Amino acid sequence: MVTKVEEPSKYGVVVYDQATGRIQQFVEKPQVYVGNRINAGIYIFNPAVLHRIELKPTSIEKEIFPKMAEQQQLFALPLEGYWMDVGQPKDFLAGMSLYLTNLKSKSSDLLTPSGPGIVSPVLIDPTAVIKEGCVIGPNVTIGPNCVINSGVRLRDTTILEGVTVGANSWIKSSIIGWQSSVGKWVRMENTSVLGQDVHIADELYINGGKILPHKSISTSIPEPEIIM
Repeated sequence: MVTKVEEPSKYGVVVYDQATGRIQQFVEKPQVYVGNRINAGIYIFNPAVLHRIELKPTSIEKEIFPKMAEQQQLFALPLEGYWMDVGQPKDFLAGMSLYLTNLKSKSSDLLTPSGPGIVSPVLIDPTAVIKEGCVIGPNVTIGPNCVINSGVRLRDTTILEGVTVGANSWIKSSIIGWQSSVGKWVRMENTSVLGQDVHIADELYINGGKILPHKSISTSIPEPEIIM
């Protein structure tokens, strides 16, 4: 299935015959406009497609689909309605918000009950430690074995397993990767992302930083950038 996007240059565009749906070609991250429909990641296969896949690591999108398109055996069906690419941090956070809101509408037992310091919807693993004076939520998930120290403020954020957040830090619209740590009095916002095992020193400002795994950050990131 294909879906319409506003910025097709970020994706692989599917060029197809609008009348028949037959796919003509795929154009990866085009620099000139060739269309605005991209692969939505939903496929309907005939079982015979399995005969095309060799017994080795294979990319269906890069190796199988182009050959099928050349043979005029691949067709597109527009996906109507809402779609997002949860591989993009901003969309991931938006999707998490929608998921938590849906759980709230169903009064799901999965959610952490509202109470002092909890602004629903929030999903906290039972093994996580939340110390006094924190305000968590809305739209926050906290994974297993995390420690959120006193006075921390979290909203619109995902905290993955094994993370420690230092006292009095303020984190909004961010993703904190596995086994990472955030120091005391840190401010983090604007879709900041920490990879696995990233460590942020005390009293820093992280504004839209995308930090790859196994890094220690000792200076602020005042403007969005990727730290490799």
